[in-house]
Amino acid sequence: MDQPAIIVIGSSNTDMIIRAERIPKPGETILGGRFLTDHGGKGANQAVAAARAGGEVTFVARVGSDVFGDQAIAAWRTDGLAVEHVSRDATAPSGVALIFVSKEGENSIAVAPGANGKLSVPDLHAAREAFATAKVCVMQLETPLATVEAGAKMAADHGLLVILNPAPARPLPVRLLKKISVLTPNESEAELLTGIPVSDVVSAKKAAAALLAKGVRTVVLTLGPRGALIADKDGFRMVPGFKVKAVDTTAAGDVFNGALAVAIAENQSLDAAVRFANAAAALSVTKAGAQPSAPSRRLIEKMMLSGG
Repeated sequence: MDQPAIIVIGSSNTDMIIRAERIPKPGETILGGRFLTDHGGKGANQAVAAARAGGEVTFVARVGSDVFGDQAIAAWRTDGLAVEHVSRDATAPSGVALIFVSKEGENSIAVAPGANGKLSVPDLHAAREAFATAKVCVMQLETPLATVEAGAKMAADHGLLVILNPAPARPLPVRLLKKISVLTPNESEAELLTGIPVSDVVSAKKAAAALLAKGVRTVVLTLGPRGALIADKDGFRMVPGFKVKAVDTTAAGDVFNGALAVAIAENQSLDAAVRFANAAAALSVTKAGAQPSAPSRRLIEKMMLSGG
């Protein structure tokens, strides 16, 4: 099978992680944690996940002219990403994320965006040839909203299917939502976008219906280990998740989106694509870190055959 061409527009961060007994409360200091650093950022995570899942990925991003940027680009090349459209910024540092991970695998994250906040519309125009050859465009919200909107328009103009992972959550204009082929919020993101609290499948359906009413063609609302709810013109259906023991949930949503893009670009049915993405996300939570947790195509297919 030929590798499907995917363009990912988004962020890059260096993750600085402390694994501790629990996530500290405001004003509290916890001793005894273990520190490590890794490559992260929602855009980069999704690009790496897509590449490992079998996609031919072009990454459009901006990093600083610093050691973090050097290390990130070297790692992406190792994963086979096309990085000729990753810009180096002389005035802003590469993005950094500070992450706490509890023993249960839950996380708390703060991000200093740095050069991510300067990813611009001209950066997208410089990558125009990548839009001409891709099948799917993937974006998130760790870069300026104006750049995200321009990316959605460029992708739509080139006939690409546009996947938007609306994270970190923020209100989005209807004019953007109408350009989105597949929106992939989690429960909290769906609530912020619709005002409807999501706690179960019934409330998830209400929120997904509200997003369809805003102009999104398809909603894939992720529900953690329960799986994902698909909402489109054909109605609603649940695609169950895979049962695993979670070690670290960091980047599970990013792995889901990267794998989903690959399966859709391969012309798999949406239900099959979501199952493929569920398997990838389940595997990711069994391993610590963001990009290190993104599984290979072989492991995803093995998970799907075994059922978890």
